[in-house]
Amino acid sequence: MPDTTSTKPSRGPIIVSRHGRPALDRNMGPRIHWRDYVDWWARYELGPLADGQAAPDALKNMVKDADIVFASARLRAQQTADSAAPHLKAVYDPVFNEAPLPPPRLHGFRALPKTWNVLARTVWLTGHSLDGESVTEARARARAAAAKLHDAAAEAKVYLAAHGWFNRMLRPELRALGWVCVRDGGDSYWSYRVYEYRGK
Repeated sequence: MPDTTSTKPSRGPIIVSRHGRPALDRNMGPRIHWRDYVDWWARYELGPLADGQAAPDALKNMVKDADIVFASARLRAQQTADSAAPHLKAVYDPVFNEAPLPPPRLHGFRALPKTWNVLARTVWLTGHSLDGESVTEARARARAAAAKLHDAAAEAKVYLAAHGWFNRMLRPELRALGWVCVRDGGDSYWSYRVYEYRGK
């Protein structure tokens, strides 16, 4: 007879982490113009993690038995997945890429990259995109990304290594699909959240 006493959940869990510390430091100078920041962000998007890092034991223990591993198409996320879950080759998918950071055109203004990050995120949320992905398009992508995780988590434990802001964008989309965040580790490098399926 089939075992009807099993408590194994029908879906998930889903673990979503931010990548480790990037090699390109947003706190470093010199202060740059907005056009220079466009170039800086492009280099950041292509860049690796800083040397000498390893995934924290807490994250490694959480995902060591993951059945499916995803990472964004960015190297820093891929290296994070490789470090945290070396038992599986991650599936790289641009649907999990970070939301863009198009800076405002502030002529004559110079700032550190970390300041441009804040300014760019603020104006992006109000509709500024510099002909790149808009906030509306990114929200649609977040819905598609959440659906991909939801589908993958049918009878499977899923781990995603992605990015700080896009991981935030996933939260309401996963919630709409019936997922509840049961561990919120914040948004620092290597941090992670755990989602359990409770149904709609």
